[in-house]
Amino acid sequence: MAGAALAGCGDGGSSTDPNRGKDAKSYSLTITRNAIEGGKNTEEAEWITRTVIPGFVAAQKAKGVTAKVTFRGQGVDDESYKTKLALDLKSRSGADIMDVDGIWVGEFAQAGYLRPLPEVVGAPADAWDGWPTIPGTVQKLAMFEERRYGIPPATDGRVLFCNKRLFARAGLPDGWQPKTWQDIIAAGRALRRLPSVTPIQLNAGTAMGEATSMQGVLPMLAGAGAEIYTGGTWTGGGQAVKQVLGLYAQIYGPEGLGDPKLQQEAKGRDKSFEEFAAGKIGILAEGDYFWRDVLNPKTGVAKMKTRDQDVGYALIPAVAPGKGVRGQSYVSMSGGAVTVMNPNTKYPQQAFELLAFMNSAEMTKARTAGTPELTSRTDVNKEILAGDPFLTFVSEKVLPVTSYRPGLAVYPEVSTALQEATASVVAGKSPAQAAAEYAKKLEGIVGGAANVTPR
Repeated sequence: MAGAALAGCGDGGSSTDPNRGKDAKSYSLTITRNAIEGGKNTEEAEWITRTVIPGFVAAQKAKGVTAKVTFRGQGVDDESYKTKLALDLKSRSGADIMDVDGIWVGEFAQAGYLRPLPEVVGAPADAWDGWPTIPGTVQKLAMFEERRYGIPPATDGRVLFCNKRLFARAGLPDGWQPKTWQDIIAAGRALRRLPSVTPIQLNAGTAMGEATSMQGVLPMLAGAGAEIYTGGTWTGGGQAVKQVLGLYAQIYGPEGLGDPKLQQEAKGRDKSFEEFAAGKIGILAEGDYFWRDVLNPKTGVAKMKTRDQDVGYALIPAVAPGKGVRGQSYVSMSGGAVTVMNPNTKYPQQAFELLAFMNSAEMTKARTAGTPELTSRTDVNKEILAGDPFLTFVSEKVLPVTSYRPGLAVYPEVSTALQEATASVVAGKSPAQAAAEYAKKLEGIVGGAANVTPR
């Protein structure tokens, strides 16, 4: 499956000298990502073949250098793509520049498939003029153990969405911004007085899969002052997890602020989208994807014609001001891809030039032309998102307080354990009992109690 070495890698590729091939007047590089023209992520593929490659080749020609850059697009499911990359890197072959999911970075680094950029490239890696435009929180998407492995081209963020019409009927303020978790509960109690309205939707259970973790547990865990993995250990069933599960108990318990049945349905998340768009849910925790692609009045999967007028949004608060991770009063979670370099490339300096070119302001604007999205660059966001108040809000307010999942191989199992803990609470177990069961499962997943801290 790994196949033969692609141009730019292979013979001599195992060298660790960052300056190998530096003075070449003619060279070949390859780019790969899970995108293919006319198929999966076609816009990405077209951007690379029609804009990035011609632009980079022309820039090199102006310096008297002949560059040949080839795009090897993929159009497969993410796991197949990940397997292909891993086999290529293991055999010291593959493309020179590739995209990986942010949660693969640590796993690939631990396997020795990727190396920190400064090791591969030397001083230019830290001297790139784009770094000051990417918030430190966003750079963490491309980092493992505090070292950079690539450049994150784009990201996202989680917020609380609210139905402004329902809020007005419930006597809640326009421009609502909760400062504590109890502010959310208080708003839910006000919304509960409205007939046929579910006050709060906070994803729970295993049916919603990773959406439970990313939209529910992990942002709230950050709000309780903890990250799921930090300092080399995993967060066990201590105070932070108990606080998060306690919030779930308040929402899905006797007060009836959430719909417990919805959390168990196979298509529960999709149904929650439809119910929010129909004005049947008051508060919903989701990513900016919900605004861009779900409620989009023209192309959304749950079109909401009155989205721009009727949908409000707010930062996710910590349990109390200053009690969130890093002492924050507001928190979020983000994800996204990372563009990395193959450490076996024959031309590390040229490959880094290509990586930097792809993530320049000019190329980033070209990639988002016609379909504004949240890029990692604040300078580009300020320009391309000027007409979109919501995405500007995410760029300016959410990204500076966001956190990321750990890019470790066991994370998916840990995530499932968290989902199971929320399902237990929704089903009626106490937060303390659910936390204890989670802690026991966690120890089995991560290799024992020595790797767990009950924060």
